[in-house]
Parts: sequence; C-alpha cells; structure tokens
Amino acid sequence: MQAFTLAGTTALVALLGSTALAQETRTFDVSLPLGAESHHAVGVLKFGEELARLSEGRLTIRPHYDNALGAEREVVEGMGLGLIDMGITSTGPMGGFAEPFLLFDLPYIFRDHAHAHGFLDSASGDELAQALQDAAGVKILGWMENGFRYETNSVRPINAISDLRGIKHRTQESSVQVDTWTALGTDAAPMAWTEVFTALQQGVMESQENPIPTIYDVKFQDVQDYLAMTQHVYSPAPLMIGAQLFDSLSPEDQAIVQEAADLATPVQRQASQEFETRLLGELEAAGMEITEPDLGPFREAVQPVIDKWKDSVGADLVDTAMNFQPES
Repeated sequence: MQAFTLAGTTALVALLGSTALAQETRTFDVSLPLGAESHHAVGVLKFGEELARLSEGRLTIRPHYDNALGAEREVVEGMGLGLIDMGITSTGPMGGFAEPFLLFDLPYIFRDHAHAHGFLDSASGDELAQALQDAAGVKILGWMENGFRYETNSVRPINAISDLRGIKHRTQESSVQVDTWTALGTDAAPMAWTEVFTALQQGVMESQENPIPTIYDVKFQDVQDYLAMTQHVYSPAPLMIGAQLFDSLSPEDQAIVQEAADLATPVQRQASQEFETRLLGELEAAGMEITEPDLGPFREAVQPVIDKWKDSVGADLVDTAMNFQPES
C-alpha cells in the first residue's frame, strides 16, 4: 500500500510539473525612446506591473530606455522581424510602412485629447492598427500617447506665424512634416531623432517640435530658449509587439498581454496630460520664454498640405478624423 502511494504521489508531482512547464515563463524586452522618468515609462511600467499580476509572475518585462535598442524606425522593423519583442514609439516613422499613419503627421486634425482618444478607441483606430500589422508585422496593443506637439527654437519668440520665417527646423522623417513646416515658413529638413539634440546644440538646426514631456525629458531647454504653444499635431505613441511573437503565445497569454495593455493605456494617457501641465511650469522656470500665438493663420497656412496629402492618407479617414465627435 505504501509503495502504491509513493508511486501515485510521484506520478502526481510529474503531472503537476509538466502542467507548470506548459505555462510559459517569459520576459519581454521593451524599447522606449525616452528615459525611466518619462510619460512613456509610466505606461510601460504599468503594463509590466499588470502583466506580472495577471500572469502570477510568469510574464514580465525588461525595459530598455533612451533608444538603447535602436531608433524608432529600427525598433518597428525589429519587432516585425522578430528581433525586438515590444516597443513604444511615436507614429513618425510609420507612414513609411502604412500610408494611413500619415494622418498623424497632418497638422490641426485633432482639437483636443478627448477628440484624439475617442477616434483612436473607435473602429478607425482598429483599422489603423490592422493596416500596420498587415504592412509591418507589428501589432498595436494600446494607443498610448506622446501628446500634442509644440515648437521650440533658439532664434526668437514665436508671437506670429511670420516669426518662423527662415528658421532651420528639424522634422521627423516624414515628407508631410517637411511640407507642413515649409508652409509655415521655416527651412525644414528631416533628421533622425538620435541626432537632434546635438544638431540643436551645434546650431545645425535651430528649431524642433515635440510634446512638452519629451521636451523636458530630453532637456531641450538647455539648447532652446523659446517655446511656442502651437499644438499643431496630436502624436500617439502606440505600445506594440511583434505580430509573430504575439501569435506564438497561448490564447491565455495573448489575453493577459492585451488586458495588461488595456489597463495601462488610460494610466499613461492621464500621466501624459499631467506631465504636460506640470512640466510646462518647469520649462518656464528653467528660462524658456513661452508664447501663445494666434493659431488661425497657422491653420490657414497648412490647409494646402492637408489637401495635398489627403488622398494618400485616405480621404475618408481624414474626414472621419477631423469630424469625429467623441461621446459626451
């Protein structure tokens, strides 16, 4: 009887062991373009926290800050090729993979955060995510954000659109953005993100544009004197995973990964807005002169850019985005 009990116990332990092994333990490497104190990190770390909780510690993340795994386009490509697990990036490079993403380069499409969030959380956001997955093999888990973007420069305060004339302005690697800033009067040229700070420091470029939390995190206040509240573009920062990697997970783990992203996304968005409000004061205290130009002439000047690119982006998509009414 005792031998039978021992044998039965051994068999039970073996069975439990094989069941545990079937529940994969995995650490996902996650690329971030900014540092550990950024609004990006708030979202990614919340995602990691929820991932570990929901999986009872089986699934965790290893964040890599400040473009340590490569520039944003390289990260998107790396996820598609299975070289990088996950990442959060701006949508700047994505129009090169899927033209509908050029929507987020077009100026003055979104009025405010509620407008942008409502659009991204609608069927239109799902369609955009599918377009990227089809084109680049990358799955969007959550529409986190960079936020609205603002212009900074080292030449003069921007009180009117005419003050931008002739300033050497860096854009993301997007033809739409080059057209936008040319229409606004600057001498616009694209440049990879990793080169921007040095270019501004050395005077190769005089101006750039980014959300307030990014401006602060990168310390642009050290090389730029003026900040204009242009609010010209809303910039998502989607949290993504390689589609092949996601498909390789068990259905249970796919659900856990998605739920963790769903829980983290609103936390990151809220942090982004709180960071903007708080850090605007920090930038002013650091010596930046902040101006609020009349944006009417800005919108008028860039309308030809919207008209030029509307068909490439998708006329219906542009109209849907501009006219979207979030639920009250």
